Amino acid sequence: MFESKRHKLASPAKFRSRLLKCFGIALVIITIALSIGVLGYHILADQGWVDSLLNASMILGGMGPVAELQTDAPKIFASLYALFSGIVFIALMGIILAPFAHRALHLFHLDEKDIDEQPKQK
Repeated sequence: MFESKRHKLASPAKFRSRLLKCFGIALVIITIALSIGVLGYHILADQGWVDSLLNASMILGGMGPVAELQTDAPKIFASLYALFSGIVFIALMGIILAPFAHRALHLFHLDEKDIDEQPKQK
């Protein structure tokens, strides 16, 4: 997906394109993860759509649920969804930070002549 250390540093336009692609992938993952939470709360906890969205958003964001759950099934779902959300958060940070980390590490592997050959921004 990214250039190897033997290649020149990606142009600023290609880097911006890479950032947009990674943010797009992250947005798709967030949408899927949030949909799982909303459906789970709506079906298992018998909450309305807005309350389900609120609870799923709060757990996915790391804040915790808002409404108290009365039965065991929604409590188990909330527990599993919280664990899932933690993994999703870690994955999203990797996806979003990957272009920045790769560019920084790529700069360490470039020779000085490779840096001087890069096109100047206007």
